[in-house]
Amino acid sequence: MKQSFALLIVLHFALAAATADPKPLKVFILAGQSNMEGPANVATFDYIGDDPATAPLLKMMRGADRKPTICNGAWISYLTGADEKNFELNGKLTAGYGSTWGQDPTKPGNKIGPEFTFGLTKDAALAEPVLIIKAAWGGKSLHTDFRSPSAGPYQLSSFQQQNYPKQEGHGIPKDLKQWKIDKATETGHYYRLMMAHVKNVLCDVKRVYPDYDPAQGYELKGFVWLQGFNDMVDGHVYPTDGKPDQYNLYSELLTHFIRAMRKDLASPKLPFVIGVMGVGGLKYESEGMVAFRQAMAAPTAMPEFKGNVVAV
Repeated sequence: MKQSFALLIVLHFALAAATADPKPLKVFILAGQSNMEGPANVATFDYIGDDPATAPLLKMMRGADRKPTICNGAWISYLTGADEKNFELNGKLTAGYGSTWGQDPTKPGNKIGPEFTFGLTKDAALAEPVLIIKAAWGGKSLHTDFRSPSAGPYQLSSFQQQNYPKQEGHGIPKDLKQWKIDKATETGHYYRLMMAHVKNVLCDVKRVYPDYDPAQGYELKGFVWLQGFNDMVDGHVYPTDGKPDQYNLYSELLTHFIRAMRKDLASPKLPFVIGVMGVGGLKYESEGMVAFRQAMAAPTAMPEFKGNVVAV
């Protein structure tokens, strides 16, 4: 009798678990330029084990066979390319969804970006499956390529206004009229590609994650931004070299980007992580680099972003 009663209890809880509402898929968006693409070769993994602080991460990144981990709880859709030749890579998260320069674009290669350890960590922390939507292209700026609609059309800086009509000097266009036409076409192009990619994936999640249950649904959990080098080195757009406010425009553009992205995704409080550039490390900091890092992190201090925009 006791065994029968115990069996009934087990069956009750098993049935309850089976019929419980499935929890939504957790979706994270990663975007940026070459640092987000990721040039780290799998051959460099051993170096992570040299530092006691990161050694535990190496155990997550490789299996017993020393091959990169294939994550059974996380999937990825990655849009990248060069010029107009863009392509998408889909599959279970593993190594190979980094930079594709010089590699076969039809399949994952041997490089990683932040998506690999980010996804492994999220999969370990969450009970629900994880979907990463990544869009990254090397050599792209926020002032032009990723410029969001709310930032308005591209505006010539004081340096450009003073020097471009003269058509003299390094990097100054020979045909200002044609340059303006091209600039208008380029402005926001990669923002639109990124947003279209995100929406395309979310409209047909099963294409990327075959086990997706529409009844389960999905939940946008965060956006990670890792971009900045092309803006930091552009002395034509940010011409007040050496002054503390040199990169104020970048802060303004990033603020517009966050607002526009949240509006386009109908997620007004979507957590946003700014990956502050580490180029040069702590040893070789210049005044300009320090100013740019501060400009990258500046949106986190705005009252409207308190608690949901952070800089790392």
